[in-house]
Amino acid sequence: MNENQKIAVEEVAAVAPPKRARVEDAVETPVAESPAEKLERKRDYLEGFLQKKPEQAAAGGPGGALQEAVIAALQEIYDPEIPVNIYDLGLIYGVEVDEESDVIVTMTLTTPNCPVAESMPAEVELRAASVPGVRDAEVNLVFDPPWDPAKMSDEARLELGML
Repeated sequence: MNENQKIAVEEVAAVAPPKRARVEDAVETPVAESPAEKLERKRDYLEGFLQKKPEQAAAGGPGGALQEAVIAALQEIYDPEIPVNIYDLGLIYGVEVDEESDVIVTMTLTTPNCPVAESMPAEVELRAASVPGVRDAEVNLVFDPPWDPAKMSDEARLELGML
């Protein structure tokens, strides 16, 4: 702040409370709409809403067809110890597809010393790369955050009798 600029301070003993809002004080609309007119307006809005087509997600981006196809392929891989696919089990943390159709799968295992620690990431990479349209696939194996049963989908919990 500049030395020449000063803030004026005014002390007051009390401030009057603001006026309470009352229904009578509400501003009336100049032209009242009849129930039929109101229904017609709503109908017009609904028709416009139903005619709008959903925007197509990019094939490679989040929610795109290629990402969904990779997820479907990963849902075919089952954990050998638990009869649930690895996606519903919560072992897949992320599936990213870039503009060039390269896929990066971020995953974990139930424990770092899991018996399939050597073969599972390779199988995930092979399945992701085999999806039509995928140029290349890479698997990032992480253990942070660690897997826990809370990461399972409701379908997996139901399958294992945990619901």
